[in-house]
This record gives sequence, structure tokens and C-alpha cells, in this order.
Amino acid sequence: MSEQQNPQSPQNPQSPSRRVILRGAVATSAALAVGTTAGTATASAATPGGFPDYRYVKTLLTPSQLAYNPTGEIIFPCIRGTVGRLTAPLGRYYLYYAPHDAPGGVCLAYGDHIEGPFTEYAGNPVVSRTWSPHYSVSHVSSPHVIWVEGAKEMWLYFHGENTTTRLARSKDGIHFTYDKVVLSTSMLPSGTTETSYARVFAHELPAKNAHFVMLFMLNNTTNHRDIGWGWSADARNWTFSQTPLIRHTDVGAGDVGGPHLLTRDGSAYVTYNKDKAHGGDLMITEVGNDFSLRKHLGVFFNSSDGAPDNGRSAAPSFGTENGVPYMVYESGERLAGKIAVARG
Repeated sequence: MSEQQNPQSPQNPQSPSRRVILRGAVATSAALAVGTTAGTATASAATPGGFPDYRYVKTLLTPSQLAYNPTGEIIFPCIRGTVGRLTAPLGRYYLYYAPHDAPGGVCLAYGDHIEGPFTEYAGNPVVSRTWSPHYSVSHVSSPHVIWVEGAKEMWLYFHGENTTTRLARSKDGIHFTYDKVVLSTSMLPSGTTETSYARVFAHELPAKNAHFVMLFMLNNTTNHRDIGWGWSADARNWTFSQTPLIRHTDVGAGDVGGPHLLTRDGSAYVTYNKDKAHGGDLMITEVGNDFSLRKHLGVFFNSSDGAPDNGRSAAPSFGTENGVPYMVYESGERLAGKIAVARG
């Protein structure tokens, strides 16, 4: 599903004073647009991991402009292409997102370009906090969707409560069938209090007989969040490392979260956000194709002090359109931000 790309960084469309240095890419098939894996890219070696620079283009979604807006906040975007996958989709791209605070709710917007415009789906939320007889919780949030070619389905991972990550499946990306719990605090060491904000990627780990990896945020009684990980042969049944992949202390942060997998030149990298008290930037760590490395490369995205980031960017989701790489991300302070897009 992936293809080599050689994106060229455009001239900065913003003011020269804007402090945005966004780095990262996923090169997926232009026909399918946004894949379930983080594809390869060729770029200037001056950036961490050799990924190209990105720059803010525009805001895609603002809570106050949405019909479904129970809490005045939205988080955790996930951009996915529909071409060649779904029959009669509403648009070439589906953008999933959610409020976090109760009641939350997994939401959908659709459009024909990653730069938008996106139209809010009239039936939002597509997944709510109550799904009888499977669960009834205070909120559901953090939607991450992958295309599973073997099943010809969109698989949705989401949390609710913060202790539990669940899986639902869909043929059209809109109407979902509940599957199962895939991650909970009970699967991690005693004292774990949160296992949420999970993203799943197709990635081969032959030594573990795995074809998928999961990255997620975990917390414990110290109340400092780290990045956890697991692996799976089928994206349904998982084995989880009992130690963090990336600890907050590794990068001098109070908390880290919102991880995303990128691959390039035979190696794998994890991008993730730092808490605003320690910079509010996106960071990058090389973990190696077999996840045996821990090479912390520093700042991946230097969030702007001014609008729209206001010193914080988080939860990136990557894709390409016609060979141009994009990042869709949370822009602004947590629970007070918007969904924005940056272009390579």
C-alpha cells in the first residue's frame, strides 16, 4: 500500500516570524491516499530521522462551528482515505475526531482533499458512550481507524473509560459493529491507571509473529504518562510489553502521549507530544524496525507560540494526497484547541 515519495518542502506560506518547524511524513498510495501504515519518505537529512519539514496551512475543524459540540472541545484526529476501499463514500477522505470530556463521542467529517473543506457528518456521533449490551461509560474518545485489507473493513480503536481501549468494525466507515476490548489496565503491571489514546499500525515483527503494533499512552499511580506498546498477528488479540517504550523522563517531560509510528529507510520512529509545561512540542524517537532501539532525536515539531498552536501541538495523524505529505493534528491548548493541517 505504500510507495516511495520525495516530497519537496514548499516555501513557507506563513509569516517569516512564524516558529513552525514540523517534521514527519507518511508516503502512502496516491490512489488510496491515507494508508494504515506509516510509509517511507526521502527528505533532507537536516531534520530528525531525515523527514521533511511541514508547515501549518489552515484550521480544519473548530468546535464552535460543529453541530455536535457537547463540550466545546475536540481532540485526536485520524485522517483516512476511502478511494478503492469503500463503496460510494461521502468523500475521498474521512476525518475522525472526538470531544474528550463526557459524553465524548466518536465523530466523522468528510471531504475530497486533506486540506479540506470537511463537512460534518449529520449523524454524529457514530459511536457514543452507551452501546448496549457492550458498555455504558462516562465518555468515549480518541478514535483511530485503520483499513484492514483482509477483512475489507475499517477498524476503529477508541477508549472509554481511560482504562479501556475497544475495537469496532465497519464496511462503510460510518456504521460500526462492536467487536471487543483490546487493551485495559488489567493487561499491564499493577498500579497502571490509564491505557488509552491507542493507535494501531501494520508493521512486521517476525520475531514476535506479529503484523501489527499498537502504541498508546499509559499512566500509573505516579501520575506521569509514558508511551506503551504491544504487538499482534491479527490486530484483535494483543501482547503488551510490561515496560514503557518511551518514558517521560527519557525526554525531560512530565507527560508524553499521542504516539504515531513512522517508518523510513528500514527503520521505525515514534512521534509523540510533550506536555505544555515542558515545551508542548512533538518529539521523535527512533525505535528501529524491530523496536529494539531507543534513540531520542529531539524535537520533531516546534509548536508555534502564537495562533493557532499557542505553544501546544499533539496527536498527529499523517497521510499524502497526490504525493504531497500532510499532517493533521491537535492545535492549541488541551481541551481548548482545534484540528489543523500542515503540509510538507
